[in-house]
Amino acid sequence: MNANRRDLIDQIQKKFSELSKSQKLIAQYIIENYDKAAFMTASKLADKVGVSESTVVRFADALGLDGYPQLRKGLEDIIKLKLTTVQRVKLAGEYSDGGSILKKVLGIDMNNIRATLENIDHDIFQQVVNEICKSKKIYIVGLRSSMSLADYFGFYLNLILDNVKIVHHGISNIFDQVFRVSKTDIVIGIGFPRYSMQTVDALSYVKEQGVTIVGITDSLSSPIASLADYTLTAKSDMVSFVDSLVAPLSLINALVVAIGMFEREEITEHLNVLEDIWKKYNVYQRWNQG
Repeated sequence: MNANRRDLIDQIQKKFSELSKSQKLIAQYIIENYDKAAFMTASKLADKVGVSESTVVRFADALGLDGYPQLRKGLEDIIKLKLTTVQRVKLAGEYSDGGSILKKVLGIDMNNIRATLENIDHDIFQQVVNEICKSKKIYIVGLRSSMSLADYFGFYLNLILDNVKIVHHGISNIFDQVFRVSKTDIVIGIGFPRYSMQTVDALSYVKEQGVTIVGITDSLSSPIASLADYTLTAKSDMVSFVDSLVAPLSLINALVVAIGMFEREEITEHLNVLEDIWKKYNVYQRWNQG
């Protein structure tokens, strides 16, 4: 199926006339209530519509999907991209489903990390490490909720390297901060649903300058990936008003460690100097020993 999320609803509408009577009931319910259907198991959807669970499974097959899980994933993705934050808050009751929110949220985070590890392209990961290490200057662009990821990434890279710039909202706009980019630099764009248009605009600009772009995002179909020369994906699924950034943070941790190993001799020298500074100026809590 086309990666464009709207195609799922379009596909249902186009296939409607070919569906059986029972399948049409499912289709009609999903078209009108996709925000609720995204939270339902095949069994629960079947009960809601008044058909058998096997009919729901056959409905997914009739759309050319690989079973009901892919249908549900498509509906979740529509919610991530189309619903406002307020609308997603209203759905939180359905999301909790009467169970333990703590257990559900941590479970989703663990699944996101597991899926990220299973799907990551190790060759691309290593190429990204190599590109970052050989670049004259490293720009990190991440706005809105992704700003925390950009700050974290930039903080640790600045301990290792001396050519890192985090692009932020501030006195100067984002274009003022990236207009000096050159082909010897690299720009790392971080973006997850709902994607910041300013991040996309900044990457579009540096793309026109012929600068290498690394995208850290949730999908190869995201607007970040469409502009990137190298894309690393991390799952951020959380059907709620808060998106899970646990897997993206893990991916960034892996990049920092890999870059650190690449620059091992230099960072040892840098960190020794920093430790002396931190100690002299009491940057961290010190504990009496003995």
